[in-house]
Amino acid sequence: MANITLQLYSLKEEAEKNFLGMIERVGDMGYDGVQFAGFFDASAEQVRESLDKKGLKRAGSHVGIHQLGEERLEELFSYHEAIGEHLLICPALPEEMRKTADDYKRSAEKLNRIGESCKNAGFEFGYHNHAFEFTDMGEGTGFDLLFKETSKDLVKMELDCYWAAYSSHDPLQIIQTYQDRIVSLHIKDMIGDGTKRSTEVGKGMIDYPGLMREADKVNIDWFTVEQEKFDGNPYDSLVENLGALKRFSTNERGGTG
Repeated sequence: MANITLQLYSLKEEAEKNFLGMIERVGDMGYDGVQFAGFFDASAEQVRESLDKKGLKRAGSHVGIHQLGEERLEELFSYHEAIGEHLLICPALPEEMRKTADDYKRSAEKLNRIGESCKNAGFEFGYHNHAFEFTDMGEGTGFDLLFKETSKDLVKMELDCYWAAYSSHDPLQIIQTYQDRIVSLHIKDMIGDGTKRSTEVGKGMIDYPGLMREADKVNIDWFTVEQEKFDGNPYDSLVENLGALKRFSTNERGGTG
């Protein structure tokens, strides 16, 4: 069973106020680990102390493409090594790197170079999709181009199931197609009323029990909740997400909890 973790971007406003306290509160909620989207000036020692205090696993770190230049990699590696994090993920491509099919191919070359540097330093590197990658670029979608033109040994995939479904692509089919390079699933549900608005897991139209079952078959390590929009208290929603994923997992295994 994969670990159920939280992308801390879900609590970005809280992170700006009290980053270390927020990490510890996530641990109290019962998540297995966290995924980072910045560190808000906290030292590596402070972050590691908060993680270890709550027994939280490290589920990856989102790092912008412009922060992944050769001149900054050593600093990034040093910080992440110090907190015990060895999975770096590019969260998106800026518009100027994805206007044409050739742009995607050039971007893939850059991702390969970053991935090679990461691998040589003992890190794993991946790419996280949004919706724009599923636009047809004339030679396939941007998504297809990126993962066709990158090496599966150098550039892993963090599949955002919501954005795939939002773009009318089946996340289950993507898992089956790319099973040997997916390291993480990003998880939030989608209301099926035409608005395609995100919502808590179990309240929408995405078949997460089926996705979790398939992900287990291919040994995906991380089920990472990422919810940006909330109708009520974000912490209540994140507890609800965690409970739904645990319930789906228990039901799949014939449990009663």
